[in-house]
Amino acid sequence: MSKELKTNVMRILDRAKIPYRARYYEVSDGKIDGLSVARKLGQNVEQVFKTLVTRGADGGYFVFVLPVAKELDLKAAAKSVGEKSVGMIHVSEINRVTGYIRGGCSPVGMKKRYRTVFDSSCEKQPSIFVSGGRIGAQVEVEPRALIKFLGAAAAPIVEEAPREPAGRA
Repeated sequence: MSKELKTNVMRILDRAKIPYRARYYEVSDGKIDGLSVARKLGQNVEQVFKTLVTRGADGGYFVFVLPVAKELDLKAAAKSVGEKSVGMIHVSEINRVTGYIRGGCSPVGMKKRYRTVFDSSCEKQPSIFVSGGRIGAQVEVEPRALIKFLGAAAAPIVEEAPREPAGRA
């Protein structure tokens, strides 16, 4: 990447005295999905997290942060925030709701502070990577420090792998 810029996410973490490590990756190949980002950073996919934004049945927004290789379990997510249901917002709404664009959405520094839940698997990691607030930038941070700073929670919010029916080898 030609220029490694400090992002707003990094400035917010600096002001809060939250230690982090900025990591940058090349974007010219167009591969900005979470699995590609993990490969480019040379990191385990269990340590690289994506940020998803949902709308609850009452119209409120909720943010969920989970490993890039996993899928959000909408029922578990809704339960974690005390909602009947949640659904993903449309990609066209991301900028208006968060101030970020698709591929650069961070749980840090959104336009408003939304109720945020991290998948509980983050608590097993010494550090996790989340978007640095723009495509091509990530921040590596200690998960408990980030959760505390954001006033977030941790809960099991990912879909479990489908199980093979009994009797199959």
